[in-house]
Amino acid sequence: MQVQVVDYRAADAAEQFTRSLHETGFGVLVNHPIEQARVEKIYADWLSFFNSDEKQQFAFSKETQDGYFSTAISETAKGAALRDIKEYFHYYPWGRVPPALQAEAQAYFEQANGLAQELLSWVERFTPPQIARHYREPLSHMIEDSKLTLLRVLRYPPLTGQEPAGALRAAAHGDINLLTILPAANEPGLQVQGRDGAWFDVPCDFGMLIINIGDMLQEASQGYYPSTQHRVVNPTGDGAKRSRISLPLFLHPRNEVVLSDRYTADEYLQERLRELGVKT
Repeated sequence: MQVQVVDYRAADAAEQFTRSLHETGFGVLVNHPIEQARVEKIYADWLSFFNSDEKQQFAFSKETQDGYFSTAISETAKGAALRDIKEYFHYYPWGRVPPALQAEAQAYFEQANGLAQELLSWVERFTPPQIARHYREPLSHMIEDSKLTLLRVLRYPPLTGQEPAGALRAAAHGDINLLTILPAANEPGLQVQGRDGAWFDVPCDFGMLIINIGDMLQEASQGYYPSTQHRVVNPTGDGAKRSRISLPLFLHPRNEVVLSDRYTADEYLQERLRELGVKT
């Protein structure tokens, strides 16, 4: 399985990138417009936040799903028996956020969201006509004015050796949304599952931008763009002593967007949140 690393500035970038998405569910961009200095600052600032007691003042809201989620209430991946070994913060422009962290988070949110609209237009342009005719509206329009696009700041804490047997930093899962935009984390560990069931490391040199298909786009494209299972494995050696910071932006359509004859975006989201155990 070969996830393609594509130069964003190349003349055939859109074609190469969308071919990788179709074949693997993942694509990786280099020389992209996301500012690496901003990403590194966010990683450092939010690591300090996760290491502080301030995070307890922002406990998540069950109603709005914004705020801080501790390791004790972390997600359990669909089909998994154990919670992931992680804590995270859900940032929405309309939601709560530590004041000192808001400006950089919002600037990154806007920049990544703008790039995502371009990437969705690439995806649509290279969708075969017999598949594209099922899109109920242009893909890039589906996220316009959405209040649900989510920036998740993740911290996978150092391992203590007391973790439940078989627990992973992130168990195998597919994302719910249309696309996920992910700057390479400060530590390795992301893997994608091939069609034969084997697991492969995703290219993740610092500065790369990793993009993967979510379940909603798989639904809207009738499976042409696959939402591939992926996971974050536990490190060994010195890596086990370090935190891993990750910054995925989950591109969500507006609630009323029709994905298929089976689902609107809201119907799909509510079903998955119940499966994850974060809503009842």
